Amino acid sequence: MSENRGLIAVVVILLIALIGVVCVGVGALVYCPQPGSLCAGLFGAPNNVSQNNPSQPQPTGAPNQNQGQNQNPNQDPSSGSSAPAGNVLRLPGGSGMGGDPPTLDPANTSDVESATYIVEIFSGLVGFNKDLKIVPDLAEKWDVSNDGKTYTFTLRQNAKFHDGRPVTAQDVKYSLERAADPRTRSTVSPLYLGDITGFMDKYTGKATEVSGVKVIDNYTIQIDIDKPISYFLAALAHPTSYVVDKFNVESGEQPWYLKPNGTGPFKLAQWDQGQQIVLEKNADYYGDVKPSVDRIEFMLGGGSAMTRYENGDLDATRVSIADIERVSDPASPLNKELSVDPQLSTSFIVFNTRKPPFDDPKVRMAFAMSVDREKLNDVVFKKMSTVATGILPQAFPGFNPDLKGIPYDPEGAKKLLAESKYASGLPDIVWSTVGGGGTAGSDVQAIAEMLKENLGANISVEQTDWATYLSQINGTNIDFQMFDIGWSADYVDPHNFIGLLFRGGSLNNWSGYDNPAVNQLIDAASVEPSLEKRIGEYQQAEEKILQDAPVLPLTYGRDYWLTKPYVKGAFYPPLVIERLKYITLAR
Repeated sequence: MSENRGLIAVVVILLIALIGVVCVGVGALVYCPQPGSLCAGLFGAPNNVSQNNPSQPQPTGAPNQNQGQNQNPNQDPSSGSSAPAGNVLRLPGGSGMGGDPPTLDPANTSDVESATYIVEIFSGLVGFNKDLKIVPDLAEKWDVSNDGKTYTFTLRQNAKFHDGRPVTAQDVKYSLERAADPRTRSTVSPLYLGDITGFMDKYTGKATEVSGVKVIDNYTIQIDIDKPISYFLAALAHPTSYVVDKFNVESGEQPWYLKPNGTGPFKLAQWDQGQQIVLEKNADYYGDVKPSVDRIEFMLGGGSAMTRYENGDLDATRVSIADIERVSDPASPLNKELSVDPQLSTSFIVFNTRKPPFDDPKVRMAFAMSVDREKLNDVVFKKMSTVATGILPQAFPGFNPDLKGIPYDPEGAKKLLAESKYASGLPDIVWSTVGGGGTAGSDVQAIAEMLKENLGANISVEQTDWATYLSQINGTNIDFQMFDIGWSADYVDPHNFIGLLFRGGSLNNWSGYDNPAVNQLIDAASVEPSLEKRIGEYQQAEEKILQDAPVLPLTYGRDYWLTKPYVKGAFYPPLVIERLKYITLAR
């Protein structure tokens, strides 16, 4: 889920918990990777669902819901006097951050926070199951041609929109072509759907339809792709390809997704800006696993999520850096409710290669070698994450355990800087980050101090809200000089990191990095049928990228959640996938 990247990118969904904060990449799902920052509450907030406001929702800031500690840490976490009546699940907002999502439009989903809701409200031809395997969703089956370039999907005849209208092949075609329509202004759709024949022609205004999407009959649709890529179905599982209702989208409501007519296991019942989002069970859901919980209330405000959890007002909560030590203590009554899950995510510092002084690779490497990531992880992040050695996260196909990565070497960094074209002096540098005013996150402050001490770099920090931040880092003309961001996997393939983030010309190539040798390796790997050879090519590309240092990989994410014992079936996957339908309540 980056966000606008992806997701959906997505981003990739897909959620890192450095501090228990993740802003998600269903991939291109991007997230905000700052453990010590105010990022958790800084999301674009839409208007109240009950209002009919013709303007686009405006971003707003909300206080971090995860920074405060409980006033009474000895209270029994299973107690609480405010348990709701009925079959109601109460959660912190979205991925656990507590803020409003920037969008609920599938075609524009690039962050984890938005994707967390979208995967429950909408659905696509294919999706991921609990084991992260591609499975049929709106489609009941598909066939692939011998040359690997034509996919024919047969739709379920019992799949319906929330208003009861059957989902047809025409709806699929409309949704894919809407994602390609320049008027939709999707910055993420080319990353996941750009291999469909004719998609980019429509996206760039050269065609009025996507030639590679053909309706065979009401329940059969054919999709042609330009080349036989092995990850096409996984990319198709990204929310940007999800099916939307044309009548809903073109109803005149602005924004239309405040009253979405989706197909997923839950319906959007209420969205009160900065307060709560409410989902209700879709009784007509077509899936094999039916939702059990009648109502899910996501709390977007109201103070510390940890305090609310301990008071019995939330049924699960993400653990922040402020609480990690006490909940990790085996003597704490909270410890038995703690789950720790590795995430398929990596956080980065990005150096914009189009901006001085980062147009010089020696400067980029000098900056990268001046950051003591071990110290940062131990002191600032309290070891909630794992120090990253490369771009691909641990437990990911293609992860190279022998990769040494960029070392911490202040003396070597000084030497490189002296050899660069900025040896006579660095220009002032602006670090762009997510924040709401006041002091920047403790990680940003710590890294800026390291760079000043080791290189004499004069760094000022510029903060902005999450929604605006996303709009600034999507596309090919990023104005930020230096910034921090995280990427959470959209699908389990090296291309989701190496190809989307570092291929020259990619809309999610944040640094503007463009190495012909790397491009050649990525292009070869994308069509290579042998998994072993593909992984080898991506690993070669990863090594070259690290040698050029357009980014500094900081950490691999881990997710920390507390869940009440009566919540059954809850799990916290490393990708943003639908998961709420598996939950039952036994209180």
